[in-house]
Amino acid sequence: MATHKEIARAKVNLTLRVLGKREDGFHALETRMAPVSVADELLITPADAYELVCDVEGVPLDETNLVTMAVRIFQRETGKDCAYRVELVKRIPHGAGLGGGSSDAAAMLRALNTLEGTNLPHTALADMAAEIGSDVAFFVFDSVCDCVGRGELVTPVQWDYKVDALLLKPSFGVSTPHAYQGWQQSQEIKGIDYAPQKFEWGEFFNDLERPVYEKHRFLPELKMWLLEQPEVAGALMSGSGSTMIAILQGDAEALKQRALKEMDPTMWVEKVVIG
Repeated sequence: MATHKEIARAKVNLTLRVLGKREDGFHALETRMAPVSVADELLITPADAYELVCDVEGVPLDETNLVTMAVRIFQRETGKDCAYRVELVKRIPHGAGLGGGSSDAAAMLRALNTLEGTNLPHTALADMAAEIGSDVAFFVFDSVCDCVGRGELVTPVQWDYKVDALLLKPSFGVSTPHAYQGWQQSQEIKGIDYAPQKFEWGEFFNDLERPVYEKHRFLPELKMWLLEQPEVAGALMSGSGSTMIAILQGDAEALKQRALKEMDPTMWVEKVVIG
């Protein structure tokens, strides 16, 4: 059998509302998430037993990897052997708020559903995905979705737009647990714009900006710098950070070069299409 390639797209949060803490310790959310064009790849070939390799050093290849967790849950639920060699090609940066690991896990579930001929509906794969992490179920659908609960209850939405954006991730990451833990007590920083931004395709806001900006002061500085640029129609942090999303209305390359020169020459910067 030829190698099967599965694409694992990153995501951005177009909206993120934190509603409060649940009895299980997670926070209740309302968020609209959208896939973007930057993606990891899973290259899957038959083997004597399951094996995971990766082209990036430091990625755990043991049972803690979300791809492996997806395989184990699929094996348990279907009784299939799932004997494949999986080469994980990483292009989504770690600690970016772009859901790289979660997307990889969901892509593995989709691939196994095809390769093993199980033909399970997306809802069944989403149930498996919810065991792995709060946003893995979203990635099963690979489309714009509204997500509630702790993010695992997913409803695909009609989305007829292709929105150009620039993603900018500083060299540091942000702890997702810390972002949520600091949400309730955090305060707005004077001079920083947290208000929802309105577009033809909907609103653009993120409740986690407040706690993250308190701890990582470069991020609000970067947001306000972006909002001053002529190529930028809107700017927002994605998820718990540290990636910033700049909605484009002009030349992405000019904006990229200016951001690297004026703000942080070590940033990962990527032009993407949202949706």
